[in-house]
Amino acid sequence: MKYFFGLLLWMKVLGASAQETLKSPDGDLELKFSLDNKGVPTYALTFKGKAVLLPGKLGMEIAGDSISLRDGFRITGTQVSSVNDTWTPVWGQSSRIRNQYNELEVALYQEKRDTRILLRFRLFNDGLGFRYEFPKQKNLNYFTVKEELTEFRMTGDHKAFWLPGDYQTEEYKTSTTLLSGILPKLKSGTLKVGENYPLYENKGLVSVQTPLMMKSSDNLYINIHEAALVDYPAMMLELKGQTFSAHLTPDAVGNRAYIQTDFTTPWRTVLVSDDARDILASNTILNLNEPCALESTDWIRPVKYVGVWWEMFVKGSTWAYTNETNTKLGKTDYSKLKPNGTHGATTANVKKYIDFAAKHGFDQVLVEGWNEGWEDWYGLWKEDVFDFVTPYPDFDLNYLRDYAKSKGVRIMMHHETSAAATNYERRLDEAFRFMTANRYNAVKTGYVGYPIPRGEWRSGQWMASHYLRVAKEAAKHHIMVNSHEAVRPTGLCRTYPNWLAQESARGTEFEALADSDPDHTTILPFTRLVGGPMDYTPGIFQTTFDYYDPSNKKRVHTTLVKQLALYVTMYSPLQMAADLVENYERFPDALQFIKDVAVDWDETHILEAEPGDYVTIARKAKGKNEWFVGGITDENGRTAQINLDFLPAGRKFKATIYEDARGAHWETNPMAYGIRTVEVTSKTVLGQILAPGGGVAISIK
Repeated sequence: MKYFFGLLLWMKVLGASAQETLKSPDGDLELKFSLDNKGVPTYALTFKGKAVLLPGKLGMEIAGDSISLRDGFRITGTQVSSVNDTWTPVWGQSSRIRNQYNELEVALYQEKRDTRILLRFRLFNDGLGFRYEFPKQKNLNYFTVKEELTEFRMTGDHKAFWLPGDYQTEEYKTSTTLLSGILPKLKSGTLKVGENYPLYENKGLVSVQTPLMMKSSDNLYINIHEAALVDYPAMMLELKGQTFSAHLTPDAVGNRAYIQTDFTTPWRTVLVSDDARDILASNTILNLNEPCALESTDWIRPVKYVGVWWEMFVKGSTWAYTNETNTKLGKTDYSKLKPNGTHGATTANVKKYIDFAAKHGFDQVLVEGWNEGWEDWYGLWKEDVFDFVTPYPDFDLNYLRDYAKSKGVRIMMHHETSAAATNYERRLDEAFRFMTANRYNAVKTGYVGYPIPRGEWRSGQWMASHYLRVAKEAAKHHIMVNSHEAVRPTGLCRTYPNWLAQESARGTEFEALADSDPDHTTILPFTRLVGGPMDYTPGIFQTTFDYYDPSNKKRVHTTLVKQLALYVTMYSPLQMAADLVENYERFPDALQFIKDVAVDWDETHILEAEPGDYVTIARKAKGKNEWFVGGITDENGRTAQINLDFLPAGRKFKATIYEDARGAHWETNPMAYGIRTVEVTSKTVLGQILAPGGGVAISIK
């Protein structure tokens, strides 16, 4: 087994000492591992002499076994080593990523069970990763995990940005409380996903999801998550006092994971800094994942797209072709049913989006509702609803395929599975061959509903493995994947870079379904995006919905300019211009920023950041002398200090600034904006006013 991918600088094998210490390469982080007097493994972490994690226990409880892997251990040996190298991602926030860490491997032996396990710790300059490793052995071949016993013992009543530990969804609003406020709010019953998604709520849990972002009273920023979630359930965090314990998503009968050795768990990660910008700049989770597993990647390209989607939320378009169903025929014969007149995925409508994409330089057009089955697809355990190859009568697949090709545009496939993962896996090869034959090279998958197999959860071991199986199978067909309603990401996009993005959080659709608070996108970079890119679907220009229907008082909780800034602050190699074609045609000058902004980058500079308050990021477009800056704020207006010292010295540049107009406000005047051009250099510092719920977007050439 290969653990290191850089130069092995030094190694030593130690005896059976009961305590070991490891420092990060810069010396700021220090890990202490020890066994207590009962042989229980514990670890503690400090940063610049400040306690980050108090001594917390490690171990496993095995189902059906009277002897758990929690105590009675002795250390049989340790190895310490260092790695310092760089690697090149297929796409990303930087064209080169440094991978530097010191590692401690601890070999443990439990005599009463005659069992060996390894604990592997890696200390980076910005955080810790550790995992359990189970070598193949006589007394530990197949086993079932009842629970993982990992603890994260916090040092105080930290401020926390958290979501409830729902096995089924991450699409909640973020709650911001002290640790002491988490359990009262969890038990209050007031947490809601959204009015259109009542089945998602899994009440009664006393845990929170990762990534969990915290800030201590002594100004340490701490983030707990996991990396490389492979063949294992996602980890929640159960809180007792100020100690979090790992809480793995169970399966239908209450077990956590089924293991065959040789096996390694996902990495448990703890990012730490006294500067919030370091959390956003961290590559620790990517570095803890395996290198790219694909033989060729030249077919993988970041994508900017438009599509038939937002109109379903604000304009009354439907995914379904008809309001009728004909159950007497077995398979519905749509030629005998009356169209409802509101179907969005018609040939004429899709052609309009293809024309728009071709005119403005977008790569692809997403089409939802193109295929049969939407009339009765949602509910408890609806299996075999979609076959993923049969279009509705008013969607001329062959014509649109050829028309898109003539315009230099591709259509993006949509596979809503209604969470029937077993049905999807049975049909996967046929569906991907169908895509290839019809020039589709990207698919948006969806898992709305309760998963099939029955009793499984979307963050359990079976489903976590399913999402990865889909990505692997897609790679065989040179297809890129954008998964919605899937388990939150853990950096696997490094290993399978065709897995471009995921939703796995409260995206723009909730601005229409319920609402998202103005601070939502100032938190997501510190929580959801720590694990990988998100398909957030920004770019809504018509932010008030009474424009379509005077009785609809809902709105997007941002200014128009903040929607532009999100293309920089919400990193993804997959970016949608989500609004309607006609709205972009009303604001062609603002659309220019979306057309110009890159989706792949050489450099990223985190200029300002405070979770829940503001984020300002600058990025250099890959292979170009072009830079883009995005700055966003919460419900409070502020002045961003944008230092352009990342620009090459001694040169002058033209900066086009898209800014909130005087008097702009996300609630009272959201669509007021201005555009100005100024000359800048590396010595320029822009004091830029951001409206409440607003932002700024800058292109520099």
